[in-house]
This record gives sequence, structure tokens and C-alpha cells, in this order.
Amino acid sequence: MTMNVDTTLDAKGLNCPLPILRAKAAIKKVPSGGTLEVLATDPGSVADFEAFCRATGHDLVESGEDDGVYRFLIKSNS
Repeated sequence: MTMNVDTTLDAKGLNCPLPILRAKAAIKKVPSGGTLEVLATDPGSVADFEAFCRATGHDLVESGEDDGVYRFLIKSNS
């Protein structure tokens, strides 16, 4: 199943906490039920985005890694 992405945030090359801070700002612009795609290279972002979604109530729909780039699909619940 392919999910539509409303906004893509390129956080590659940024270290913690910048990917989370930028995602927090970007998700505010995504309509409720919409999807934010985040691309990051910080290995710590895996745990960070899981915690971010638990804390904010957004759904981490998908996460994965390809050649050192981590991809997260976050569904907005706001």
C-alpha cells in the first residue's frame, strides 16, 4: 500500500535534536490525517521519532533505512 505524502522534510546531515525540532515545526503545517515524510541520517533519529510520536500522539506509520538514510512516515493527528 502506497501512502500519499503531504510534506517531505529533508533532515539529512542534521544531528539530534534538529531533526525532531524541524519535524515538530513541519507537522504543524500538515493537515489532520495528512502525512509528513522525514529523511534523516542520524542513527539516533530512530529512537527519537518513536518517542516523538508517542509523546505527541502522531502515528509513526512507517520507518526504515536505506543506505544510511532513515525514512519516517508520520501521520498527523492534530
